[in-house]
Amino acid sequence: MISRSKGAKLLIVCVLAVLMSVPAGFVFLLLLDRTHRAEEVTREIGDKVGGPQTFLGPVITVPYAGGPRLDTTTTGSKSPIQTGTLVVFPIVGNAIATSKSEVRSRSLFRVPVYATDLHFTARFDLSRVVAPAGATLDWSRAQLVSGASDSRGARKDIIATVDGQSLTLAPAPEGAQNMTTDGGNGSLDLFSTPLTIDPARPHDVTLDMSFTGAQKLGVLAYAKSSEVTLSGDWNTPSFGGGFLPASRAFHHDSQTPVMKGEEDLKSGFRATWSVPFIARGLPAVISLDSLASLGKSELSVAFVENTNPYQNVARSLKYALLFVGLVFLTYFVFESTSKRDFHPAQYILVGLAQITFYLLLLSLSERIGFDYAFLTAAAATVTLISSYAGMVFKSRLRGFAALIIFSLLYGMIYTLMRMEDYALLIGAVAAFVVIAAVMILTRNINWYGKEPETA
Repeated sequence: MISRSKGAKLLIVCVLAVLMSVPAGFVFLLLLDRTHRAEEVTREIGDKVGGPQTFLGPVITVPYAGGPRLDTTTTGSKSPIQTGTLVVFPIVGNAIATSKSEVRSRSLFRVPVYATDLHFTARFDLSRVVAPAGATLDWSRAQLVSGASDSRGARKDIIATVDGQSLTLAPAPEGAQNMTTDGGNGSLDLFSTPLTIDPARPHDVTLDMSFTGAQKLGVLAYAKSSEVTLSGDWNTPSFGGGFLPASRAFHHDSQTPVMKGEEDLKSGFRATWSVPFIARGLPAVISLDSLASLGKSELSVAFVENTNPYQNVARSLKYALLFVGLVFLTYFVFESTSKRDFHPAQYILVGLAQITFYLLLLSLSERIGFDYAFLTAAAATVTLISSYAGMVFKSRLRGFAALIIFSLLYGMIYTLMRMEDYALLIGAVAAFVVIAAVMILTRNINWYGKEPETA
């Protein structure tokens, strides 16, 4: 009968494979909940050490004011006095930040945190700074300004040396204590100190900071021409911001020379950026209101963990339907080439066993890491569904064949997780090969289930 044909059975199997995406969706929702909880813990710990930090090197601010201007209206009244503040960037600047990191844990969740020492040098040429038309610069109220994303991460006072004179920066005056930056960097807490300087000659400035933070360390290109070097003991850095580093090296490479401040680093990284004036895209002097646009020039490194369990599990879930379908096809081939039937309910059991694999993978990854979790969950699942094949079809040979096939399939899942750039190619080729093999193995099946007509 047509209802018992192999063709109808294959259609049922395909529908059941698609329906398995429903429980896979529930696993994905659980994954989102765990990911959200991990992000909450990251924020909670980060708030206590400063969170992702971005630093602004030394710049000079100088207020200006102009006399009243006649109104062009018929009233002949005078407009308010023109006032504002200019930000003067150094002509050259060099920043060196060396960090030491550790992992803080809360329950099952891990957060990379770090302590960093920053040393800035800058050379200012103030002789060409000109006030807006009709205004006059008030150099007696000039300030040396710096900044950081979160002042709660400060471990020491911020000390600056201007032409040999030591100065301590304090939180900026009320109304100018922070600024919002462009480029997704949030806001900066500003620090300042009054300056007594001669604008007719150049000035050399150094500035030292010591801060803690979490997840990310960044420095803004604070000079017309900026050189920034970030180094640390974290082995899996991710470089980002507005520019990629001009060079990068890793301390486990014996050919990498050790710089000042890196003597205690047995492993880790060093990255150097060089941002010329034309690439930064900002004038040498801007208004204080425009300082936020400097956020686009951030040079940063993120402290990422090499194996993020939630990211890896999410990546594997993307292929859940494909691998459930491949296992179902394997059982269908066994059924079609044997004299035993495999009931749709049994297909559902096999599918649920595969979905349980992702639950095991998620729960174990939080405790023993993704690699060991995958090995444990895959070994348990492959043993279960291959043993089930041997028992249902009453054949040790088919059970052994299922063990080999399913081991290769789960091995392919792991390969997809580790070769993200080639995941689509590997998955597509594997699916094509499996479908081709099924077509060849089932070429002689009587799909309609009818007895052949005799002449």
